[in-house]
Amino acid sequence: MSSGTKLGQDVNRILYIKNLPYSITGEDLYDLFGKYGAIRQIRLGNTKETRGTAYVVYEIVNDSKQAFDNLNGFHLNERYIVVMYHQPEKQAQIAMKQAELAKREEELAAFKRANDIA
Repeated sequence: MSSGTKLGQDVNRILYIKNLPYSITGEDLYDLFGKYGAIRQIRLGNTKETRGTAYVVYEIVNDSKQAFDNLNGFHLNERYIVVMYHQPEKQAQIAMKQAELAKREEELAAFKRANDIA
């Protein structure tokens, strides 16, 4: 890719990967994603909520673009992985919406209990 080529505004060095097999290791991810450039860091989800996800941070943004272009939808251990660019603003909005939904569901459940509604 030439240095004059513009990248989309969502393109950055950090990739968010989901739908990973739970058995995947950091070393497996280094082997797979390292083919596309130098990796600064890999963070593998290890809690109930984050299992099957990871963040891969590249040294160079063009390397992350190459990995994104080649690995999104890649078949890995009977699963098709999903690769996205990390977008903290959008993820924060999603988290806020999920928290609001949980609050509303709890309020509804409390209302039903208070009014003896099944």
